[in-house]
Amino acid sequence: MLYWAVCGGLFSVSQRARTGGGARVPGALPLPRCAGARLGETEAGVNLLSSEELYRVERQQMVQEIQRLYQATGLGRGAEMAATVLEAMREAPRHLFVPQRLLAMSYQDRALPIGCGQTISQPFIVALMTQLTLAGTGRLGAVLEVGAGSGYQAAVLAGLADRVYTIEIVEELGRTARGRLVELGYENVQVRVSDGYRGWPEHAPFDAVIVSAAPIQVPSPLLEQLKPGGRLVLPVGRQGGRQSLQVVRRAMDGSYPVEDILPVAFVPLTGEGVESLES
Repeated sequence: MLYWAVCGGLFSVSQRARTGGGARVPGALPLPRCAGARLGETEAGVNLLSSEELYRVERQQMVQEIQRLYQATGLGRGAEMAATVLEAMREAPRHLFVPQRLLAMSYQDRALPIGCGQTISQPFIVALMTQLTLAGTGRLGAVLEVGAGSGYQAAVLAGLADRVYTIEIVEELGRTARGRLVELGYENVQVRVSDGYRGWPEHAPFDAVIVSAAPIQVPSPLLEQLKPGGRLVLPVGRQGGRQSLQVVRRAMDGSYPVEDILPVAFVPLTGEGVESLES
């Protein structure tokens, strides 16, 4: 849900978009009125599967750009981004999570509006936050995402974690993301329409928490829902001011060391919890 201020067979059959037998790309789901067009479908309801090979090529080009930026920023320190993260980015069909009028931009490295004043993050940032969430582990158990948006980040995480819990405060976006992920077969993702500031304590503790919108300071409920050794990846700062992508780790001694990664620009995290901080 951002743009970067400067310019993550992984899926089982049940997790992939079911496209066998000439199946039609999902598009019959109710769309948030604020988006103005069905996500991932042409106005005429054209079967987009004939374009799947083109999208596959574009995803590969997108992954190459992600690798280039990872090195250009110095974040990789000469090493490649994790192969599992790159494969997850290569598999997730971003064109099914953007409005129809923006399909041609689906795999460009840029944030795109999805309606309701929200955006789908640029691919490099999605990959980077996923990389930071994994932190060298092969696979995660339970992951919480705050700010589901259209569901794209959750789709990427679904191939890298046993369970993904994602929260969206905008009801129209949350309902559409849930329907989209269900229809695409992401069976290990649960979507909740709620105030994400307070997390999802019923499913805590989490191996990692990723936040796709910026609070002015780190929400303490999210820290409390991390497992010891777990990581919280989020942007912090005011919209229009300085924002920093941070990794906060829950250390075994109970401390929470913070690492600043790079400047970013996200939409603000909203909700009652955030409002209480600002009052």
